[in-house]
Amino acid sequence: MAAPPKFGDYEAQRHWMEVTTHLPLGRWYGDWPPDNPASWWGLDYPPLSALQSWVHGLAVRALDPAGIALGTSRGHESPWSKAVLRGTVLLSDLAVFFPAALAAVAAFYPGASPSAAAARLTALLAVLLNPAALLIDHGHFQYNCISLGLAASAAAVAARGDHTRSALPGVLSSILFTAAVHHKQMAAYYAPAFLGHLAGRALQAGRAKGPGAAAWRVGAYGAAVLATATLCWAPFYLWAEDGDGLAGLGRVLGRLAPLGRGLFEDYVANFWCATHPALKWKARFSQAALAKAAAGLTVAAATPAALHQALHPSRRGLLYCMASSAFAFYTFSYQVHEKSVLLPLLPLTLLAPAEPGLAAWLPALACFSMWPLLRRDGLGLAYAAALLAWAALVTPSWPAAPASTQQRAGWAVAGGSTLVAAALHAAREWVAPPPALPWLWDGLTVGFAFLHIVAAAMYVNWRLWSVPADGEVVVDDRKKEKEGGGRRAGPVPKQPPVSHLTPRRAGPRSRRAP
Repeated sequence: MAAPPKFGDYEAQRHWMEVTTHLPLGRWYGDWPPDNPASWWGLDYPPLSALQSWVHGLAVRALDPAGIALGTSRGHESPWSKAVLRGTVLLSDLAVFFPAALAAVAAFYPGASPSAAAARLTALLAVLLNPAALLIDHGHFQYNCISLGLAASAAAVAARGDHTRSALPGVLSSILFTAAVHHKQMAAYYAPAFLGHLAGRALQAGRAKGPGAAAWRVGAYGAAVLATATLCWAPFYLWAEDGDGLAGLGRVLGRLAPLGRGLFEDYVANFWCATHPALKWKARFSQAALAKAAAGLTVAAATPAALHQALHPSRRGLLYCMASSAFAFYTFSYQVHEKSVLLPLLPLTLLAPAEPGLAAWLPALACFSMWPLLRRDGLGLAYAAALLAWAALVTPSWPAAPASTQQRAGWAVAGGSTLVAAALHAAREWVAPPPALPWLWDGLTVGFAFLHIVAAAMYVNWRLWSVPADGEVVVDDRKKEKEGGGRRAGPVPKQPPVSHLTPRRAGPRSRRAP
């Protein structure tokens, strides 16, 4: 039976807690009527997500047994059950995402100087208060905070470690990133970035210590990925229904690769959905052909950034590469969900001190791109409140007037985009679309957002290739002076300014006294 339209991701998450806490592990995936039919929100995330549903389900069952009772709780949404389930998202934030965000800002903005502390605070606020992530996890109801937290931790370890001296930072980063992919498969959007960056670090070690060091690191990284993946998949082989381990693995894989759903389902601001009204992709090409085209375009779009990190790995470059890779997957890959726009937002909000305008603007644009989904979920009020709160956070640091041509151009683009978005909102609410084009306003919404996402992706790639090889955002001058006996041993390279979420007035910066 098909799921009633009134139920959404809340029912999916609730149902997964129901089946994982009542059925044997071998029946968590696949089609097992009447208790777990695939047609009723079948589990379609990787093994760690199923394990997370089981852990949360045990807690929910202790507080609200009726909320996840086997078979009788479908569609159950009492005030108490909703409070309990939504509390699990907040606890996941506190347990995984918040510590990961703290580790990431510490890794990318090290040091004890005031400028480093300001950069950490700016990045932390941008990451934790990202309105798109808040609306998806706490409104639409999901646990992206876990996979994003694992990915942020992987980036933090890769950025903080000394890859020349030891393979351990790359091994730990590989383990954390593999865990992120095994919680939500869309974390694989970052795979080219981590592959390129860690390969680049291995090559650096090879240049410093010899080819054997590079080979050792590559082998260690691969072994870490393989071991982590094996641990995640092993239970579904060992405890498969009827002892058929291969069939058990096949049931999981069958749920993770939804080719049968088509190129796209809902309104998502990517290439395929935005251009479909004119080019009619689904009508003109087979699913197999579209899947191949999507894979080819995605690889082509993600490769340049990954190649840059293989050649010139750097801390800040890793963040730009993660954003570029995520944009490539979001724009071109097969069967993209609206929430996948969260993937480029994580590295871009971590880049807030270096890219204040982009870090302030793109989360709001991402919310707008998800408006058809959020409106359908009844989150209009939450959407408006989240955007107003975000504006209240970022506008106090705006300069009184743009001081450069680039800033004035940025203000003009942002202002024009805001006016068009407001007009589309107004038209969606008060102007009926033509009978022949019932999808008009939603289509224009995602098409307009798509143009901005393409522009952001192009900008990020340009910035990546302009990042210096050392790629540092903040250098702790005090630490340098201490190491040099209180005096600078030579000329200090000019560092990029640390700013808040939006650009400050241009002008000469005061030089710290030696």
